[in-house]
Amino acid sequence: MTKPLYLKYLLAVITVLSLTISFSGYAQDAELKIDSLLLEKYAPDVPGADFLIARNGEIIYKKAFGLANLEQGVPMKTDNVFEIGSMTKQFTAIAILMLADQGKLQVDDEITKYIPDYPTQGHKITLHHLLTHTSGIKSFTSMKGLNDIANKDLTPLELIDFFKNETMDFAPGEAFKYNNSGYVILGYIIESVSRQAYAEFIEEHIFKRLGMTSSQYASHKKVIQRRASGYSQRDGYINTRHISFTIPYASGSLMSSVDDMFLWQEAIKNNVLISEETTEKAFINYSLNNGEPINYGYGWHLKTNDGMLSREHGGSIFGFKSMGVYLPDSDIYVIGLTNCDCNSPTKVTRQIAELVAKD
Repeated sequence: MTKPLYLKYLLAVITVLSLTISFSGYAQDAELKIDSLLLEKYAPDVPGADFLIARNGEIIYKKAFGLANLEQGVPMKTDNVFEIGSMTKQFTAIAILMLADQGKLQVDDEITKYIPDYPTQGHKITLHHLLTHTSGIKSFTSMKGLNDIANKDLTPLELIDFFKNETMDFAPGEAFKYNNSGYVILGYIIESVSRQAYAEFIEEHIFKRLGMTSSQYASHKKVIQRRASGYSQRDGYINTRHISFTIPYASGSLMSSVDDMFLWQEAIKNNVLISEETTEKAFINYSLNNGEPINYGYGWHLKTNDGMLSREHGGSIFGFKSMGVYLPDSDIYVIGLTNCDCNSPTKVTRQIAELVAKD
């Protein structure tokens, strides 16, 4: 006998609430407000989300909402694994800074040091320009031919060949324009300097070192435990389209969980992977040639939300969206990972961070 809709909803809510960590000292009214926000956005019978909140290095909230797999009706759990899209850029940026700490490169190096035949069109393009989205190089995700290569397995240099001869959007340092091509080049430079594949470098020097056991370079073929299925919305929900992960590469091909992203945030905060001096370089609000601030460091947007300094970045890839917000003045971190590219966690993640900061 089919359960009434209200009963199914009630059971799903009970399931969600049962996933709550037992918090000591966390205000119940704030928790209920957060529950209400997330239950409204991620209903029990649709693609869902995992959210984690930490304050002063302690997890104070972790819950799952909605479904991890629609066909099987599998509820989301707090240890599900998601594609994190452009949040990958944080890992790429820190990998570059790790190599800088080791004296193997400098962020002021020109890219022609690593790709001698790169057509810079008469400009000096540095790793700093790539890290800050100020290089002027055309972002390959805005090019018309992208669909033609989307399912091809390309080497990093083959992907760079796809966009390198495009007319530049502006001279380096003259403007800020979000750019995936720059982080592809950074991935290739990591490989050239470390003599490891990008995926191997991130796995060995970041994931294993930090105990991020649920994180990895994405794969369609590999059986990945607790993988959340990705969806899009086209007159109802559909399984998301296929893309070779060699295409987003170092700009967007990593997978993770909320627990692992918390470990990542703590490692950055505590200078586990790079020195404190080098970490500070990641969070400088850099400027254009004319002195105008870009509100971006190396792999993080630097913003002010309701008067509070925020280090944040989102991610979007077919079937998934993600958002992480860190408020350094109050040591609050909120991470939201979702399995439908139709339901971004960006706004609600910021709302939650502000709510917790005011509690």
